[in-house]
Amino acid sequence: MSRTGQRRFVRRARLGIAATILSACTMTAFPDSVRPGNATPVSTAPTQPPNGMVWVPVAEFSMGSDHPLARRNEQPVHRVRAGGFFADITEVTNAQFRAFVEATGYTTVAERAPDWEEMKKQLPPGTPKPPDEVFVPGSLVFYLPEPGVPLNPGTWWHWVTGADWRHPEGPGSSIEGKDDHPVVHIAWDDANAYADWAGKRLPTEAEWERLARGDATESPYVWGERDPEPTDANIWQGEFPVTNTEADGYLKSNPVRAFPPNSLGLYGVAGNVWEWTSDWFASNAYAERIRSHPETDVFESPPGPETSWDANDPLAPKRTIRGGSFLCHVSYCSSYRPSARMATTPDTAAEHIGFRCVMDPSPVESDQPQPPVRTPTEDRPHPSFQDID
Repeated sequence: MSRTGQRRFVRRARLGIAATILSACTMTAFPDSVRPGNATPVSTAPTQPPNGMVWVPVAEFSMGSDHPLARRNEQPVHRVRAGGFFADITEVTNAQFRAFVEATGYTTVAERAPDWEEMKKQLPPGTPKPPDEVFVPGSLVFYLPEPGVPLNPGTWWHWVTGADWRHPEGPGSSIEGKDDHPVVHIAWDDANAYADWAGKRLPTEAEWERLARGDATESPYVWGERDPEPTDANIWQGEFPVTNTEADGYLKSNPVRAFPPNSLGLYGVAGNVWEWTSDWFASNAYAERIRSHPETDVFESPPGPETSWDANDPLAPKRTIRGGSFLCHVSYCSSYRPSARMATTPDTAAEHIGFRCVMDPSPVESDQPQPPVRTPTEDRPHPSFQDID
């Protein structure tokens, strides 16, 4: 194999093993969660929220959706009671993540060379290892497809050497002037490393849906019943993926407070960038939850599954992401709905994946047993395109 062919091989391996992020948006994927604990939610607000956070009170809501746009992974709908924690008002910004990196010297997954030992687990047995020099750091960047090319995730997602949180579109790009944009090209381990440093954690799926819904506990959208308008959120405007009219003002990410907050004062819970949760993705999570506890009418801050299983890509363990992104469109995935769920391998970093954190009140304030900050970091599989848009 020529050197050029070897480089293409590695790119295909990282895109292709992976190459399912967006394609499953048109499929019927299915996910769930693993909570760092299962403490009883705290019902009353303790002291003043930490800077940049708001209190999410306990509330009961219907988790999942029977909306016409809902996927099977959002069903069966079931009653859940969750809350009693603080949540970041916005997604973690470039400025906040920079402070973390400067304080710790942390290097993100996208800034590290691919791990062949992990990559080959998802390749045919006996696949030869390319030379070490073709294993270079990089990440996934969205490009408008060229006219006339087949429309599939492989034509708009590109593995770009040197793409990372500082260089969201690769070498030559920067985040200068974008301190208030959400940090992107963040893998699950990166989000957890930041959360640990900040004394916070990632939300579970149930917690994320609770904070996103706010007072709209039964509505299909965080703003209520009506279909989205350009002033609601940063999602794809026009014909996906070939034409974006930018009617909402943005082609890609936006400043984290650019659109109205939900009823709890939380910004960006619909569109802009996907947000990691702590939970494993399991296609049959909701069905298994109900099957395992048929006597339960209302699930108290339910944990997610102990292991991952994606019916569309069963070999790759995945975590759940929520909230949709600037690429979401009604014709493709409509994942700006609070019930929408997608799955991504923990080491997948992309131009539209970020995160926000939550924090438990102190034991003194809450008088309740507290879950640990996070689950342990597991061995990372290779990035996957399955299920994200």
